[in-house]
Amino acid sequence: MKIFRLFVAFTLICFALSPRAHALVPAPDGGYANGNTAEGTNALLSLTSGGFNTAVGYFSLRSTTTANFNTAIGAGTLFANTAGGNTAIGAAALLSNTNGIQNTATGASALSSNTTGGGNTATGVQALNSNTTGN
Repeated sequence: MKIFRLFVAFTLICFALSPRAHALVPAPDGGYANGNTAEGTNALLSLTSGGFNTAVGYFSLRSTTTANFNTAIGAGTLFANTAGGNTAIGAAALLSNTNGIQNTATGASALSSNTTGGGNTATGVQALNSNTTGN
């Protein structure tokens, strides 16, 4: 009986001292495959194979599946986006963008109505808010 107790104690000590590996989904600090980063509820939720996207905020880059090189910081930024190379900073910035590429929007609701326009730069609250397709 002593040997059994000694064996159980030794086994428990071995388990207590062994390294622990935990799989977390999402990865700690939002690090995902292909250089993607997401923090916030439903950020980068639809991503399948896109790379080097950063989404920080509630529903940021929510619809992006395969696009690359987007940065969205703020709730709802680039929400409908499926294109690449866009930067949106501020709640609802570039909210409606779907296919527009290489846009930069800084400020709440900046370029929020843009859908397919590309190469736009908007700075300030609601800047270029009514732009939809202009380049």
